[in-house]
Amino acid sequence: MSRIPTPGSIEAAPAAARPALEAVKKQLGSVPNLFRVVANSPAALEGYLGLNAALGKGKLDARTRERIALAVAEVNGCGYCLSAHTYLGRNLAKLDDAEITANRNGSSNDPRAAAAVRFAVQVVQTRGHVGDAELAAVREAGLDDAEIVEIVLHVALNTLTNYVNEVAGTEIDFPVVQLRAA
Repeated sequence: MSRIPTPGSIEAAPAAARPALEAVKKQLGSVPNLFRVVANSPAALEGYLGLNAALGKGKLDARTRERIALAVAEVNGCGYCLSAHTYLGRNLAKLDDAEITANRNGSSNDPRAAAAVRFAVQVVQTRGHVGDAELAAVREAGLDDAEIVEIVLHVALNTLTNYVNEVAGTEIDFPVVQLRAA
C-alpha cells in the first residue's frame, strides 16, 4: 500500500495536474501509478514531464535511455522503476532478456551502450564525483559531451523517480521484477 495517496483516477487528482495526466494517458494508453503519485504536486508533475520530454529530444536514443533507467533502478534498489523499465525496455525499446540482464548489471551487449550504462552507474555510485579516467572512457567509446551531459540528466531523472517511488511505496502496476539480492 502506498504511503503517499495515489489518486484513483485522473478526476481524483488535483485539478492543476489533470491536463498533464490526460496527456500521459493519451501517450501511454493509461496513467501508471508513478504519474498519479507525483500528481499530488502538480508542479512536481510538470517538472518531471518537462525534463523527460526535453531529454526525449536529445541525442541518446530510446534504447540507451531505457538501458540507463534499468541500471539506475537496480543500483538505487527501486522495484517500481525496475519493473516499469523492464516492461518498457522489452515492449517499446525492444531490448531482449540478455540485454536487460546486462543493463541491470551495469553494462550492455552493445559496446557503445555499455560505456554509457557503465558511466551512468559510476555517476550514481559516486554521486557525480566521477574521475578523469571514467570521463575519458566514455569519450573513447564515442560519446560526445552532449551525450555525457544527457547521461547525467537521465541518471538524475531516474533517481528522482526511484526516490519518489521508494518514499511513497508506490504500488507496482507493471509485471513485477525482483531486484537482485544486495
